[in-house]
Amino acid sequence: MDAPLWAVIPAAGRGTRFGGDIPKQYLQAAGQPLIAHALDALLAHPRVAGAMVALAPDDPLWPGWTERRGKPVSQCIGGGERADSVLAALRALPASVGDDALVLVHDAARPNLHADDLDRLIKAATAHADGAILAAPVRDTLKRADADTRIAATQPRDGLWRAMTPQAFRRGMLIAALEQAHAAGIAVTDEAMAVERLGARPRLVEGREDNLKVTTPADLALVHYLLARRDPAMAMSPKGTSFGA
Repeated sequence: MDAPLWAVIPAAGRGTRFGGDIPKQYLQAAGQPLIAHALDALLAHPRVAGAMVALAPDDPLWPGWTERRGKPVSQCIGGGERADSVLAALRALPASVGDDALVLVHDAARPNLHADDLDRLIKAATAHADGAILAAPVRDTLKRADADTRIAATQPRDGLWRAMTPQAFRRGMLIAALEQAHAAGIAVTDEAMAVERLGARPRLVEGREDNLKVTTPADLALVHYLLARRDPAMAMSPKGTSFGA
Protein backbone atom coordinates (compact mmCIF):
# COMPACT_ATOMS: atom_id res chain seq x y z
CA MET A 1 0.00 0.00 0.00
CA ASP A 2 1.25 3.48 -0.86
CA ALA A 3 2.16 5.61 2.16
CA PRO A 4 -0.23 8.43 3.10
CA LEU A 5 0.93 11.99 2.65
CA TRP A 6 0.05 15.45 3.93
CA ALA A 7 -0.66 18.67 2.09
CA VAL A 8 0.65 22.09 3.07
CA ILE A 9 -1.17 25.30 2.12
CA PRO A 10 0.55 28.66 2.72
CA ALA A 11 -2.27 31.14 3.42
CA ALA A 12 -0.68 33.93 5.46
CA GLY A 13 -0.43 36.38 2.56
CA ARG A 14 -2.59 39.39 1.88
CA GLY A 15 -2.82 39.00 -1.91
CA THR A 16 -1.90 42.63 -2.53
CA ARG A 17 -1.74 42.23 -6.31
CA PHE A 18 -5.46 41.43 -6.35
CA GLY A 19 -6.45 44.55 -4.41
CA GLY A 20 -9.29 44.98 -1.93
CA ASP A 21 -9.55 44.32 1.78
CA ILE A 22 -10.08 40.55 1.66
CA PRO A 23 -7.09 38.23 1.25
CA LYS A 24 -7.65 36.42 -2.02
CA GLN A 25 -7.78 32.96 -0.42
CA TYR A 26 -11.07 34.02 1.18
CA LEU A 27 -12.70 35.40 -1.96
CA GLN A 28 -15.84 33.53 -2.92
CA ALA A 29 -16.19 31.48 -6.10
CA ALA A 30 -18.98 29.03 -6.83
CA GLY A 31 -20.33 29.25 -3.29
CA GLN A 32 -17.14 28.74 -1.27
CA PRO A 33 -13.87 30.54 -0.45
CA LEU A 34 -11.04 29.73 -2.83
CA ILE A 35 -9.13 27.98 -0.03
CA ALA A 36 -12.07 25.63 0.57
CA HIS A 37 -11.97 24.48 -3.05
CA ALA A 38 -8.19 24.04 -2.82
CA LEU A 39 -8.44 21.99 0.38
CA ASP A 40 -11.26 19.81 -0.91
CA ALA A 41 -9.40 19.01 -4.13
CA LEU A 42 -6.37 17.84 -2.17
CA LEU A 43 -8.24 15.93 0.55
CA ALA A 44 -10.36 14.07 -1.99
CA HIS A 45 -7.31 12.03 -3.02
CA PRO A 46 -7.18 8.71 -1.16
CA ARG A 47 -3.46 9.06 -0.32
CA VAL A 48 -3.80 12.54 1.23
CA ALA A 49 -4.24 12.04 4.98
CA GLY A 50 -4.66 15.66 6.03
CA ALA A 51 -3.69 19.28 5.47
CA MET A 52 -1.66 21.88 7.37
CA VAL A 53 -2.63 25.51 6.68
CA ALA A 54 -0.19 28.32 7.53
CA LEU A 55 -2.15 31.43 8.55
CA ALA A 56 -1.39 35.02 9.45
CA PRO A 57 -1.42 35.68 13.22
CA ASP A 58 -4.95 36.32 14.53
CA ASP A 59 -6.47 35.74 11.09
CA PRO A 60 -10.09 36.92 11.57
CA LEU A 61 -11.42 35.23 8.43
CA TRP A 62 -10.22 31.66 9.00
CA PRO A 63 -13.42 29.60 9.39
CA GLY A 64 -11.89 27.38 12.05
CA TRP A 65 -12.11 24.13 10.08
CA THR A 66 -10.64 21.14 11.88
CA GLU A 67 -11.61 18.72 9.15
CA ARG A 68 -12.93 18.58 5.61
CA ARG A 69 -13.96 15.51 3.66
CA GLY A 70 -13.55 13.56 6.88
CA LYS A 71 -9.82 14.30 7.11
CA PRO A 72 -7.96 16.55 9.58
CA VAL A 73 -7.21 20.17 8.79
CA SER A 74 -4.60 21.67 11.13
CA GLN A 75 -3.24 25.18 11.31
CA CYS A 76 -0.05 26.98 12.27
CA ILE A 77 1.27 30.54 12.14
CA GLY A 78 2.94 31.40 8.86
CA GLY A 79 5.50 34.05 7.99
CA GLY A 80 5.93 37.21 5.99
CA GLU A 81 6.95 35.39 2.81
CA ARG A 82 5.57 32.28 1.12
CA ALA A 83 8.72 30.29 1.87
CA ASP A 84 8.46 31.20 5.57
CA SER A 85 4.89 29.92 5.70
CA VAL A 86 5.72 26.69 3.90
CA LEU A 87 8.64 26.08 6.25
CA ALA A 88 6.48 26.75 9.32
CA ALA A 89 3.83 24.32 8.05
CA LEU A 90 6.40 21.61 7.30
CA ARG A 91 7.78 21.91 10.83
CA ALA A 92 4.25 21.79 12.31
CA LEU A 93 3.24 18.52 10.62
CA PRO A 94 2.38 15.61 12.90
CA ALA A 95 5.26 13.58 14.31
CA SER A 96 4.11 10.65 12.19
CA VAL A 97 5.18 12.54 9.05
CA GLY A 98 8.86 11.60 8.72
CA ASP A 99 11.59 13.25 6.69
CA ASP A 100 11.15 10.70 3.91
CA ALA A 101 7.40 11.32 3.67
CA LEU A 102 6.08 12.95 0.52
CA VAL A 103 4.45 16.35 1.12
CA LEU A 104 2.31 18.40 -1.27
CA VAL A 105 2.49 22.20 -1.32
CA HIS A 106 -0.48 23.92 -2.95
CA ASP A 107 -1.56 27.54 -3.45
CA ALA A 108 -4.57 28.59 -1.37
CA ALA A 109 -5.85 30.62 -4.33
CA ARG A 110 -5.56 27.84 -6.91
CA PRO A 111 -9.02 26.26 -6.58
CA ASN A 112 -9.50 24.35 -9.84
CA LEU A 113 -7.18 21.40 -9.30
CA HIS A 114 -8.38 18.26 -11.05
CA ALA A 115 -8.12 14.79 -9.56
CA ASP A 116 -6.32 13.25 -12.55
CA ASP A 117 -3.57 15.90 -12.42
CA LEU A 118 -3.10 15.36 -8.69
CA ASP A 119 -2.97 11.60 -9.12
CA ARG A 120 -0.33 11.78 -11.87
CA LEU A 121 1.74 14.24 -9.80
CA ILE A 122 1.71 11.99 -6.73
CA LYS A 123 2.69 8.94 -8.80
CA ALA A 124 5.57 10.84 -10.45
CA ALA A 125 6.86 12.26 -7.16
CA THR A 126 6.62 8.85 -5.48
CA ALA A 127 8.80 7.34 -8.21
CA HIS A 128 11.28 10.24 -8.45
CA ALA A 129 13.61 10.99 -5.53
CA ASP A 130 13.88 14.69 -6.44
CA GLY A 131 10.12 15.23 -6.36
CA ALA A 132 7.80 16.60 -9.03
CA ILE A 133 5.67 19.64 -9.84
CA LEU A 134 2.65 20.32 -11.98
CA ALA A 135 3.55 22.61 -14.86
CA ALA A 136 2.52 23.56 -18.38
CA PRO A 137 4.71 24.09 -21.45
CA VAL A 138 4.93 27.70 -22.61
CA ARG A 139 2.96 27.93 -25.85
CA ASP A 140 2.79 31.70 -26.39
CA THR A 141 5.52 33.70 -28.08
CA LEU A 142 7.60 35.49 -25.45
CA LYS A 143 8.79 39.08 -25.78
CA ARG A 144 11.42 40.84 -23.69
CA ALA A 145 10.63 44.53 -23.06
CA ASP A 146 13.00 47.46 -22.77
CA ALA A 147 12.71 50.32 -20.27
CA ASP A 148 10.16 52.07 -22.54
CA THR A 149 7.95 48.97 -22.76
CA ARG A 150 8.93 48.36 -26.34
CA ILE A 151 9.92 44.95 -27.66
CA ALA A 152 13.63 44.43 -27.15
CA ALA A 153 13.77 40.82 -28.28
CA THR A 154 11.75 37.68 -28.95
CA GLN A 155 12.72 34.96 -26.51
CA PRO A 156 12.93 31.28 -27.50
CA ARG A 157 10.24 29.28 -25.72
CA ASP A 158 11.70 25.84 -26.38
CA GLY A 159 11.98 23.90 -23.15
CA LEU A 160 10.20 26.57 -21.05
CA TRP A 161 7.39 25.57 -18.67
CA ARG A 162 5.10 27.54 -16.34
CA ALA A 163 5.31 26.21 -12.80
CA MET A 164 2.04 25.42 -11.03
CA THR A 165 1.05 23.72 -7.82
CA PRO A 166 0.80 21.29 -6.17
CA GLN A 167 4.51 20.65 -5.90
CA ALA A 168 5.58 17.40 -4.21
CA PHE A 169 8.82 16.73 -2.33
CA ARG A 170 10.14 14.69 0.59
CA ARG A 171 9.64 16.64 3.79
CA GLY A 172 13.27 16.52 4.91
CA MET A 173 14.63 17.62 1.54
CA LEU A 174 12.21 20.53 1.31
CA ILE A 175 12.92 21.74 4.85
CA ALA A 176 16.67 21.67 4.14
CA ALA A 177 16.20 23.47 0.82
CA LEU A 178 14.09 26.25 2.31
CA GLU A 179 16.42 26.68 5.29
CA GLN A 180 19.47 26.96 3.04
CA ALA A 181 17.78 29.49 0.75
CA HIS A 182 16.77 31.57 3.77
CA ALA A 183 20.30 31.49 5.18
CA ALA A 184 21.65 32.63 1.81
CA GLY A 185 19.18 35.52 1.67
CA ILE A 186 17.51 34.17 -1.47
CA ALA A 187 13.78 34.75 -1.85
CA VAL A 188 12.53 31.64 -3.62
CA THR A 189 9.31 32.02 -5.58
CA ASP A 190 8.32 28.37 -5.42
CA GLU A 191 9.43 25.23 -3.64
CA ALA A 192 11.10 23.75 -6.72
CA MET A 193 13.44 26.75 -6.90
CA ALA A 194 14.69 25.99 -3.40
CA VAL A 195 15.12 22.28 -4.16
CA GLU A 196 16.97 23.06 -7.40
CA ARG A 197 19.57 24.93 -5.35
CA LEU A 198 20.45 21.62 -3.70
CA GLY A 199 21.30 20.20 -7.12
CA ALA A 200 18.05 18.27 -7.45
CA ARG A 201 16.11 18.07 -10.71
CA PRO A 202 12.40 17.66 -10.00
CA ARG A 203 10.16 16.01 -12.56
CA LEU A 204 7.81 18.19 -14.62
CA VAL A 205 4.30 16.74 -14.82
CA GLU A 206 2.12 18.41 -17.44
CA GLY A 207 -1.07 19.71 -15.86
CA ARG A 208 -4.25 21.26 -17.14
CA GLU A 209 -4.10 24.88 -18.28
CA ASP A 210 -7.20 25.68 -16.22
CA ASN A 211 -5.39 25.00 -12.92
CA LEU A 212 -5.39 28.76 -12.43
CA LYS A 213 -3.99 30.83 -9.57
CA VAL A 214 -6.28 33.78 -8.82
CA THR A 215 -4.26 37.00 -8.95
CA THR A 216 -6.70 39.42 -10.64
CA PRO A 217 -10.48 40.02 -10.67
CA ALA A 218 -10.57 38.52 -14.18
CA ASP A 219 -9.01 35.33 -12.82
CA LEU A 220 -11.70 35.16 -10.14
CA ALA A 221 -14.45 35.45 -12.74
CA LEU A 222 -12.88 32.68 -14.80
CA VAL A 223 -12.42 30.22 -11.92
CA HIS A 224 -16.01 30.88 -10.81
CA TYR A 225 -17.14 29.90 -14.30
CA LEU A 226 -14.93 26.80 -14.35
CA LEU A 227 -15.98 25.63 -10.90
CA ALA A 228 -19.65 26.25 -11.62
CA ARG A 229 -19.39 24.14 -14.77
CA ARG A 230 -18.00 21.28 -12.68
CA ASP A 231 -20.88 21.64 -10.18
CA PRO A 232 -23.92 23.55 -11.53
CA ALA A 233 -25.40 23.65 -8.00
CA MET A 234 -22.69 26.19 -7.12
CA ALA A 235 -23.33 28.47 -10.09
CA MET A 236 -24.50 31.49 -8.05
CA SER A 237 -22.08 34.41 -8.30
CA PRO A 238 -20.22 35.10 -5.05
CA LYS A 239 -21.51 37.85 -2.79
CA GLY A 240 -20.08 41.22 -3.69
CA THR A 241 -18.68 40.01 -7.04
CA SER A 242 -20.27 40.58 -10.42
CA PHE A 243 -19.61 38.27 -13.35
CA GLY A 244 -20.53 38.90 -16.93
CA ALA A 245 -21.25 42.58 -16.29
